[in-house]
Amino acid sequence: MKFAIPLLLFLLIAALLAAGMNIDTSRVPSPFIGKPLPAVEMPDLHEPGSRFATDRLPGHDSVSLLNVWATWCPPCREEHPVFLDIADHVPIYGINYKDDREDALDWLKRLGNPYVAVGYDSDGLVGIDLGVYGVPETYVVDGRGIIRHKHVGAVTQDVYEEQLRPVIEEVRRQEVRP
Repeated sequence: MKFAIPLLLFLLIAALLAAGMNIDTSRVPSPFIGKPLPAVEMPDLHEPGSRFATDRLPGHDSVSLLNVWATWCPPCREEHPVFLDIADHVPIYGINYKDDREDALDWLKRLGNPYVAVGYDSDGLVGIDLGVYGVPETYVVDGRGIIRHKHVGAVTQDVYEEQLRPVIEEVRRQEVRP
């Protein structure tokens, strides 16, 4: 009997841990869905004297992507070719997160630059304002600056086709309606 309570506690903790192992971390809910992209400003990655501001993203009168990435992030490298492929179809903005500026500039020079513009969030404070859980994260932002979708994890070709593209197309249909 003296082992019953510790055994029950152990079983309860084991059950909670087992349940947590089955959580799909790419479906982390965001309180920002359906709300304006937080207005944050940071240095521009390419021109440190210039500013990158999220409130200037929706200026295209159409949908765009905002991708939070880093050179030290293996899934970011995995998704990079996908962004290079889709950059002609949808404007992509980047936020380089907790990274070394020179590493990030070298990465884009070597691997290609799919971004219209890139902000530099060296200390991660902008990421906090955006509700970033980790990198990579990608937001679909409509022409009014409203976040329509958030994807946590690498954007593979399948993720783009099955999750992001349908949202992008729906936003475009809505923006064309009178």
